[in-house]
Amino acid sequence: MPRPKFQTLTEQMFYILLSLKEECYGIDIFDKISAMTDDQVTVGSGTMYNLLEQFLDAGMIQEVKVEGRRRSYILTDKGREMLDTETQKLRKRIADYDALFGKEETK
Repeated sequence: MPRPKFQTLTEQMFYILLSLKEECYGIDIFDKISAMTDDQVTVGSGTMYNLLEQFLDAGMIQEVKVEGRRRSYILTDKGREMLDTETQKLRKRIADYDALFGKEETK
């Protein structure tokens, strides 16, 4: 049985949704992700626009404006809940790591 879609977010999914806390155009998402991650996370344009469509279909984001080919998006409550859930999972992983290796060993 396949697992439900978006049960777990990839790093790219997480940062795309995170960048949509405020309305922005697709092209601006690249800059936001780059700035937030010090260029550690990259998203290809095909991947990003495919994910934006999937997020729209799932109700995680909504389209705000359409100006020719330019479209702006913003996070919905459902998208925020998904980010919150994923963040809790990440915090649990860090806590598990710290419990096993001790905070003094993390760098």
